[in-house]
Amino acid sequence: MSVFTRVARSRLAAWLTVAAAIVIAGTVFGLPRPDNPAPVSATGLSAEWESTQAERLQDQLPSRDVQAAIVVVSRADGGPLTGADRDRVTGAVGDLGRFAVGGRMAPPQVSPDGTVALLAVPMSTTDGLEAVAARVGDLRDSLTGLPDPLRAEVTGAPAFATDLSQVFEGADVTLLAVTAGVVAVLLLITYRSPFLWLVPLAIVAATEQTTIRAIETIVPAVGINLQSGEVTGIASVLVFGAATDYALLLIARYREELRREADRFAAMRAALRRTAEPILASGGTVVLGVLTLLLSEQETNRALAVACATGVVFAMLSALLVLPAALLIFGRGLFWPFVPRVGGEAREGRLWGRLGEAVIRRPLPVAALATLLLAGLALGGLGIRTGLSETEQFRVEPEAVAGAKTLAGAFPAGATQPVAVLTAPGAVRAVTEAAAAVPGVSSARPGDAGQAVAQVDVVLDAEPGTAASDRAVEALRDAVAAVPGSAPPVVDGVGGFSGAVVGGTVAATYDSDRADDRDRRLILPIILLLVLAVLVALLRGLLAPLLLVLTVVASFFASLGGAWLLFDHVLGFPALDSGVLLIAFVFLVALGVDYNIFLVTRAREDARRTGTRDGMLSALRVTGGVITSAGVLLAAVFAVLGVLPLILLTQIGVIVCVGVLLDTLLVRTVLVPSLAFLLGDRFWWPGRIRREPAADAATDRAPVPARD
Repeated sequence: MSVFTRVARSRLAAWLTVAAAIVIAGTVFGLPRPDNPAPVSATGLSAEWESTQAERLQDQLPSRDVQAAIVVVSRADGGPLTGADRDRVTGAVGDLGRFAVGGRMAPPQVSPDGTVALLAVPMSTTDGLEAVAARVGDLRDSLTGLPDPLRAEVTGAPAFATDLSQVFEGADVTLLAVTAGVVAVLLLITYRSPFLWLVPLAIVAATEQTTIRAIETIVPAVGINLQSGEVTGIASVLVFGAATDYALLLIARYREELRREADRFAAMRAALRRTAEPILASGGTVVLGVLTLLLSEQETNRALAVACATGVVFAMLSALLVLPAALLIFGRGLFWPFVPRVGGEAREGRLWGRLGEAVIRRPLPVAALATLLLAGLALGGLGIRTGLSETEQFRVEPEAVAGAKTLAGAFPAGATQPVAVLTAPGAVRAVTEAAAAVPGVSSARPGDAGQAVAQVDVVLDAEPGTAASDRAVEALRDAVAAVPGSAPPVVDGVGGFSGAVVGGTVAATYDSDRADDRDRRLILPIILLLVLAVLVALLRGLLAPLLLVLTVVASFFASLGGAWLLFDHVLGFPALDSGVLLIAFVFLVALGVDYNIFLVTRAREDARRTGTRDGMLSALRVTGGVITSAGVLLAAVFAVLGVLPLILLTQIGVIVCVGVLLDTLLVRTVLVPSLAFLLGDRFWWPGRIRREPAADAATDRAPVPARD
């Protein structure tokens, strides 16, 4: 620990450390921003997936850079369009042509019931998302002049991309402001000091901003596309939560040592010596946990792995280097009005000490009751539904979703996002006939064609992203692949297929769900083994690490069940996003085990003097307040993700929030101590606790002359 304890040796060292941190942060902000690599595909899936193969084949079509914005015209009263209404829609074609590639548009289509008219406006996507969003905005503005009671809504792929990008406009500022406000309030409540809370908050906020800037350099530098606001949003929240947790742990131990040491520098050395190991073990566990996402099929998850690992490393460095130096610069008076004095009585821990004494009297019934409570909450997840359709991704309904719903009420639901079947030009007719005969297909017609590749546009009956849509995609793939001679030829290294290839947004969503399922089956066991290995190395035993991992897994299932009850019965969410389970599990296991590390490492330290049972009781007493504060704060910080109107982020935030609260208030407070009380020294099996003579401990704690 000498690297960390050197920080506290003198005022000069403290000032130099803060100055070095400022220089490093300035250097990070001055780093050049590398060009963002092109995404591996529109969905982030590799070439292994059929939808990605279809996307690359579409690059060989004349219309490869064109997507259609769909204008949906209906009456506000829901009635059928009159003759005059249809004339106005037909007349609008000429005006809207200025937004279309080549200035040409197909005539409007009217639904069989006559209530909705559809106009497809082909738009160029070569200029990037910002240019597409500007064109969609201009298109929407031009439609505001329709006479009552006509209304127009713009949907389709360009509109969805535009609305999704607008979700994150100003999101960074909103997320930072709300998170900082939550942390400030909780720190003020925790320390009850008008000054102390400012120091960790300023350092944590600076760490978060430095991390975000570093992410913008590191993620593209390792060849991963960074375009998703989800990545920076989650990383920002994680840095705020983790850095504040580590700060709470260090400050609590520093305050404890100030009651033993008159010299604040000696007190900080002791605090760092005792907290560096659990902070490094905790942070290392989170880093290893999130890095397992590098094995994901989804490029967004891989970006999240690098971003979050970077953030946790910065959080550890700020807690072990910058924060100690800042605390030493301000001195003991920073704790005013509750300034810790040598020999002073500790105000913290009385409640947790009484709770521990109650648990130690009846550990078996307490452990059983806690286990039953976790199991009961887990049962709430038995009815979980996964997979959100395209129109269910937003908490606040944008125009693209409203237009898709209007369209789905009159046309086949898949009309907004036709499925693209890529085939050889000579097999177009046979593929079209095979596609039209598939159950769940509304229509199939030849589309764009090039010299080597042709496309058949298929409209499904079901809404994109639903189970019925997935079944139709699967059946369609089987049907068209079986058509003789339908495989596109190999062009520019793309090809070698057994038959026609099915892609498009709907098929890509289906592939993404399958990729998420594969990720869960691969990554979940790996992260559990990694966490177990870290705990074994830290605690030098097998039984305690195994029990701690089992408690965290139980906490995850309980949090999932509890969160689902909230989603289903209170918030009215139709289902879980298919990517939520993996991300929530990674964060909950990695973060949930943190509090067990904080508690059990202190219990092991105290057990050397008093035995396992008394050591756990002492650890619960001295860490109860700080760990509870850290857990409540981390839960609140993740709940802040709910300010963003994207259901994926809301669900991740709520599940992690519930899980961290369970870990903090039930698992760490009741279940783990009761297991340690039941097992005694066997808790550390096959390791042993070496008892330290009381005299040595007392000598080690002797006060030194004051240097304040």
